[in-house]
Amino acid sequence: MADVIKLSSAAALEIWEIPVLFEDEFLLALNKPGLLLVSPDRNDAQRPSLMQLLQAAIERSAPPGWVRQRSLTYLRNAHRLDFETSGVILFAKTKPVLTALANLFGSEKLNQIYVALIHGTPLENSFTVDAKLAPHLAKAGVMRVDEKQGKRSRTEFQVRERFANCTVMECRPHTGRAHQIRVHLQHAGWPIVGDAMYGGAPLLLSRLKPEYRLKPNKTERPLISHAALHAEQLRLAHPVTGSELQITAPWPRDLTVAVKYLRRYAQEHS
Repeated sequence: MADVIKLSSAAALEIWEIPVLFEDEFLLALNKPGLLLVSPDRNDAQRPSLMQLLQAAIERSAPPGWVRQRSLTYLRNAHRLDFETSGVILFAKTKPVLTALANLFGSEKLNQIYVALIHGTPLENSFTVDAKLAPHLAKAGVMRVDEKQGKRSRTEFQVRERFANCTVMECRPHTGRAHQIRVHLQHAGWPIVGDAMYGGAPLLLSRLKPEYRLKPNKTERPLISHAALHAEQLRLAHPVTGSELQITAPWPRDLTVAVKYLRRYAQEHS
């Protein structure tokens, strides 16, 4: 069985090849690319989303090979990732399994690990942010810290690798609020690279590489231009068998390349 699912959008004239991370008769885990919605946009039906593309493939009279091979008739996401976030996303192949997963995600018994590339270098190797979150009153789609009206939110952070002006952070959310990791890092003073919504600037090679030269009449493309946040690992008890599952998603290419250049040109000086 193929370990890559191909999805196409006629409206957007795009094709996605999405790696399969885990699969059995009950579950399907994919490595979601960044800059792809999980659920359809209520305000723009033509905007591609992972669920819309998957459903369209399943419902076609002549489904693609990966649908036929699996005899798929049902597939629903058990959780969400932000538009800009890449990494592990889990789907249920039946309604009872979806219900079991929904209960599991709602119980906070999951172990989720994200990786974020942040601006700056925290003094501590680990810290925790306990800060209640609520929708921003003046900015639609934006979250903010609100200790009076917000919902309880907690994230643990651990430094993985330090550079002169950036840090690779391991992030472990204990609650599942919208934009939780992004807002908690902004609140702590360490916005995520490329996360324009929460104060993160793009990462430019010209800021790292000595004597950087751009070709005439060319515009520099950032190493990372959107939020550098990746859902790296999901650990859970299988909703049917009860066995322990650990699903890991390789880093996206832009994050891998960015860290390669940081290691080359931005080593932290003691």
